[in-house]
Amino acid sequence: MATSDCLLTSVQMARFVAHGALRMDAVVPREMNAEAFGVLAEGIPAVPYGVPVAEAYPEGSFPRRLLGLPEVAGALRSLVGPDPTVDHHFVHVREPRGGSAQPLHGDAIIDVRPDAFDVQLMYYPQDVTPEMGGTLSVPGSHLRRINETDIGRYQNLRGQSRLVCPAGTVVLLHHGIWHGGRRNDSDVMRYMFKIRLNPTVRQRLLWDTADLHDPGVAEELQRTFPWYEPATARLETYNRIMLWRALTGDDSFDLEYWATRVANRPDRSAV
Repeated sequence: MATSDCLLTSVQMARFVAHGALRMDAVVPREMNAEAFGVLAEGIPAVPYGVPVAEAYPEGSFPRRLLGLPEVAGALRSLVGPDPTVDHHFVHVREPRGGSAQPLHGDAIIDVRPDAFDVQLMYYPQDVTPEMGGTLSVPGSHLRRINETDIGRYQNLRGQSRLVCPAGTVVLLHHGIWHGGRRNDSDVMRYMFKIRLNPTVRQRLLWDTADLHDPGVAEELQRTFPWYEPATARLETYNRIMLWRALTGDDSFDLEYWATRVANRPDRSAV
């Protein structure tokens, strides 16, 4: 199957813009999941920041094959385009009955790009149960800028998502999403492999745009989440409009007149 067969739709892209995440359950084959335990236990050598995927991961290596799975490759091409570079990667391991919960945080400490984003791929080679303490994330938080652990004092937010998933699940996250690893209260070692990818092309119309004007696009972009305050939820809608304009190149796109209204700066003098 070609990568182009697995590109995201416009509705899926709009959902990513609203949620800050795309989840693909059990997308990695069973045999690769079995292989992953040995690979991740041994560790994957670090690579220099910003190197091409082909340079970071040789042909046939486990990370290269993971990124090359058609559904994973198609989603990544839709989000960051062809030939992204590897910012960094890390193997997260939680011992059985060990570790403490990470404070809620965002990874992009000084990253305030409003019109571009990196993608963090998180791969889970095993079934993750509630007791294993999978990654917690806060849907719709990625465009509200914070400085790493500014939000670390918050323990729980309404509508947060604590990952429970089948083996072989891959989650793609906007670099700004609020998240944190949970404590492992099970008797099973928990693994997660993360790769952060940087785009090398303008992130514009990289997906399957056949449904670009589908009403579902606006529906997704106007989605709200339980932790939003009524007033500042409007700011999130505005931020999404700005990102969608950047992604589509359509500076006239709007939802409920929000962006048009605040951009109104007439320069005609009154007579």
